Amino acid sequence: MGSNPQLVRKRRVFYIPGYDPIHPRRYRELYRKEGAAQAQISGYSLTLSPKRTKGPYGWHAVAEMDGQRTEADIEVLVWSDIVRGSMEATIPGTYWQMLRTAWIYISTGALRRLMRLRKGPVIAALYPVGMLLLQALLALLLAWGVAHAFGLAADAVGMNGTFAWLPGWALGFGAGYALLRWFKKRDGKFFAYYLMHDYAHSAASRGAIAPEMDVRMREFRAAIAEALQDQSLDEVLVVGHSSGAHVGVSVLADLIREGVPETGPGLGFLTLGQVVPMVSFLPRAKRLRSDLKYLSQREELTWVDVTAPGDGCAFALCDPVVVSGVAPEGKRWPLVFSAAFTQTLSQERWQQLRWRFFRLHFQYLCAFDRPGDYDYFRITAGPLTLAQRYRDRKPSQSRIDVPVSKFTSVAAE
Repeated sequence: MGSNPQLVRKRRVFYIPGYDPIHPRRYRELYRKEGAAQAQISGYSLTLSPKRTKGPYGWHAVAEMDGQRTEADIEVLVWSDIVRGSMEATIPGTYWQMLRTAWIYISTGALRRLMRLRKGPVIAALYPVGMLLLQALLALLLAWGVAHAFGLAADAVGMNGTFAWLPGWALGFGAGYALLRWFKKRDGKFFAYYLMHDYAHSAASRGAIAPEMDVRMREFRAAIAEALQDQSLDEVLVVGHSSGAHVGVSVLADLIREGVPETGPGLGFLTLGQVVPMVSFLPRAKRLRSDLKYLSQREELTWVDVTAPGDGCAFALCDPVVVSGVAPEGKRWPLVFSAAFTQTLSQERWQQLRWRFFRLHFQYLCAFDRPGDYDYFRITAGPLTLAQRYRDRKPSQSRIDVPVSKFTSVAAE
């Protein structure tokens, strides 16, 4: 790449996280740690310092790559407070969410059609259902065991009838509920409640955008629009990870509808580990499908979609526009290709990570010890725009680009 002209000296990056309740400082620490590791592997320099922009949370990065110096201001577009609010359901409330979410995906036919794409993310979606049912079964068995033990003890001292039955079952259900609380408290190991809230959040309005999220997305759009007015920038790059991918689709579609400057920084959109079909396949996701259709035709941006079959939580190599059934005749985007974990990670590193499903879902933001043409840190802090970096990149031949969604209606423009 040393022979390429330097296209980027200064860049703004807006990172849209997925469904994540954790403070955004996590992403700075991840970038610092993994960026240092990738720099050492790939032989470039990457240093971080406090943010220089007015956004709520971010950092400044300076890179020396291929003999060229680039600065990047990276900002996290925060919606973790909305995520935390959606996770406040009680234990009974979570089980009601489970029943309601399962009914929505099954009754609409979305679950059956999603399984035609990739089994991995569907299994990931079914995991919290199975785990929560298992926890409920264990709690019932404990309740029965305590009640039975109390009944035997009552018989031994001559108690019988209602006076023995009621206290026994009261103690039993108390023990069972205590076990359910124990499971919930340790959900950082089980991820059952976390994933259930995630899928319930997407399904609650059957694919429509919730009012509080719509307000937040307007704020995101305003921040990106302001950056596009900065003539000192060479690129504005929006990165959407996991659920943040479909959030980014709607944010950028509305941004371009409003109009972007004809001169100024280039606009790039990088989606990583996307789960777009989990929402776009639902009956009321008309706005998202409309935004997918619109964005896929636009000349104002470059949209690159990176997934990997090794990521069981993403719809790997599924073109989100085509599988949603809204690909227009003049479709340009996204460019879909694989991060190819089994090739870009050494065999030793792959063996360490292959069964850590949630960690693999974040691998796109991490270092690769056998890097290919996907390098998160070169993309976000290097001297080439997203358009220049992948101008000759062919899409992966194994991508899934056939219409699958039952619902293809779009919102009126």
